[in-house]
Amino acid sequence: MFVTPAFAQDAGAAAGPGGFADILIQLMPIALLVVIFWLLIFRPQQKRLKAQQAMLSAIRRGDTVVTTGGLIGKVTKAVDGEDLEVEISQGVKVKVVRGMVADVRSKAEPVNDNKPA
Repeated sequence: MFVTPAFAQDAGAAAGPGGFADILIQLMPIALLVVIFWLLIFRPQQKRLKAQQAMLSAIRRGDTVVTTGGLIGKVTKAVDGEDLEVEISQGVKVKVVRGMVADVRSKAEPVNDNKPA
């Protein structure tokens, strides 16, 4: 009684050939959200991770570092492996895993111990 025959025929036609276009239009907002999340969240996170890895690999002897626990000290021994030896006080040296360094406060020129005396 309230539905006209023309409206009923139009609804049946939309399920046919135009159905694929309707699905694309419905999925477009979801795809747009995925792109926005990637640009605003994942991409900056990847950049920060690369910068952190570069900072950790560039730690040398003489650098002042801050650990994730809040200790500040000077690197006395830096080998290519995982461990660093950090002097946190006069005569107090601790081993720190390279990944637990939060920040490098000051970069120092490497000391050459091989000079003749």
